[in-house]
Amino acid sequence: MGLSDVQLHDYVFEQCPKATSKRLVRASLLALSDPNVQDRNVLNVIYALAIKHRLDGGPDVDEDD
Repeated sequence: MGLSDVQLHDYVFEQCPKATSKRLVRASLLALSDPNVQDRNVLNVIYALAIKHRLDGGPDVDEDD
């Protein structure tokens, strides 16, 4: 089994401590548009992660403009 959206979030921030929610959303959207990513479960997790952090409105959402 793969990671849940929360586990994926935690893994990304563990590997890239300088990541922001905005960068995470951007990367998620890029992954969704990647034609090589075809596994429905992977796409669902990426989508859930992007939506959750886009709607989160956390303190770092406006960084990197």
